[in-house]
Amino acid sequence: MKKNNVFVAVAAVVGLLLGYLIFGSNASDEGSTEVHDHSEEMASGQMWTCSMHPQIMQPEPGDCPICGMDLIPASSSDEGLAMGQIKMSNNAMALAGVETVTVGAGMTGEGSVKLSGKVAINQEADAVQSAYFNGRIERLNINFEGEEVRKGQQLATIYSPELVAAQQELITAANLKASQPALYAAVRNKLSFWKLSENQINEIESSGKVRENFPVYANVSGVVSEIMVEEGDYVSTGSPLVKVANLNSVWAVFDAYENQLSLLKKGQSLEVRTKSYPNETFSAKISFVDPLLNSSTRTLEVRANLDNRKGMLKPGMFVTAEIQLENDTETKALTVPESAVLWTGERSVVYVKPNSEEGIFEMREVTLGNLVNGNYVIAAGLSSGEEVVAKGAFTVDAAAQLQGKKSMMNQEGKTMGMNHDYHSSMGGDMKMEFSEEAQNKFGDLLQVYLELKDALVASDPEQTQKLAQKGVGMASTISGLPMDGMGKSHMSQLAIQFKDMASKSDLEGQRDAFVLLSQNMIQVGQQMQGLNVKLYVQQCPMANQNNGANWLSLDAEIKNPYYGEAMLKCGSVVSVIN
Repeated sequence: MKKNNVFVAVAAVVGLLLGYLIFGSNASDEGSTEVHDHSEEMASGQMWTCSMHPQIMQPEPGDCPICGMDLIPASSSDEGLAMGQIKMSNNAMALAGVETVTVGAGMTGEGSVKLSGKVAINQEADAVQSAYFNGRIERLNINFEGEEVRKGQQLATIYSPELVAAQQELITAANLKASQPALYAAVRNKLSFWKLSENQINEIESSGKVRENFPVYANVSGVVSEIMVEEGDYVSTGSPLVKVANLNSVWAVFDAYENQLSLLKKGQSLEVRTKSYPNETFSAKISFVDPLLNSSTRTLEVRANLDNRKGMLKPGMFVTAEIQLENDTETKALTVPESAVLWTGERSVVYVKPNSEEGIFEMREVTLGNLVNGNYVIAAGLSSGEEVVAKGAFTVDAAAQLQGKKSMMNQEGKTMGMNHDYHSSMGGDMKMEFSEEAQNKFGDLLQVYLELKDALVASDPEQTQKLAQKGVGMASTISGLPMDGMGKSHMSQLAIQFKDMASKSDLEGQRDAFVLLSQNMIQVGQQMQGLNVKLYVQQCPMANQNNGANWLSLDAEIKNPYYGEAMLKCGSVVSVIN
């Protein structure tokens, strides 16, 4: 029995040893092979994606964070591209209207700077008519603002108890002037200080009668710009009665951006034009450059004096000015068209085409000089002979975003999955500044966009096209209003995107164009002040060929414009713009 137990124990030990030698070494080899294979995948840069959500890109296998499906190896369509480069087909570039230019000394002659502003009252020629004694306004001879007055014209009649008492003193002192000449002279001087003329004083003295009401006369000729009293008001010495503006000389007040500051100086000649007189040019010189920058609009005031003896220019009239620049070394520097530059936060970027034979683009950060004659001077970031996107840069950037490459809204070059924070992916740090007029008009454009979105929900291509055509003109008008460079770039692209959508009569094409239009509307809406509405940013993960697409809505309830009735409720609210 004991021998049998010994044999069993020995057999068990031998079996374990053989099992280790046979299976253990294989397992170890297999394990080392798996580690080796994995490292090869990492070294080769193999990425993994989801067949249902291709925007998901991960460096190792696993589950899709959206649907939970197993990730599969991503196709190597970017093979041969450097980090951050994107590739577009010739057909895609043609449809997007992408045009490139070669960087070079684009300005060889004299350049110019253009400014916009309006006519204002020349405050140096502005006069305030004041009361010279205490009293009550018995009669006001000025009926309305804008009324012309002449020097010496009666403006008002004032009853003054102090003046009545002073007249009585004059009559008494006149009887004693032989014995008390100093008293007599003092009383006359008092009345003179109250702006009574010598004739008025002599008349009171000779008649011996006291006048209860005294007229107030205009000291200057001009136009009444403000009436500051009414009949029956009590006034004291120095109280303003009316403001009179001399419009023979007016100001042209312009807003200049800080990147134009180095090009402007006092004494420069400029040519001023107005839409009211398109064939007339008014010559002037810069008389004032504001030393303080407006921190809210990032502009400063530039002023010129205009001769207006013909009365053609009216305060409040919009004007433009052009300043010719001398041909200096800066105008011979490297330049790119204004349309080539995109803004992201405080940075300026362009898209460079490294190979003119292939549709490959990469984002490049640049340092800008002044904007001269529609071209930006490049201080750093580009070399002579490089090719940059001059038209369609916004579309190229959108393609980079969809491909998960570095873009304005994805500065780290990370693929933006649906689980990423929406504000960070949409470039929440980008700043745009708009004038009050531009903000008001954008509210009207937003209403057109929302109606267009509803037309897509209803699958109505005719109404969609009609609203898109309406949006073209509105966006173009807004882009011409005062705003910073980044805002102007986005508004110009909105006009292009509305135009692209208006050119399509089929529902599928309209919905494709709606992707970029909505993306841009969201960006502008996030920066726009004073909209006074609550906007919901909504997203459908299946739109845009499963890359996901967004839109704006006034309601939290989902009504999908990309699928209409077919998938009306597909989507979710990803952000709110208050």
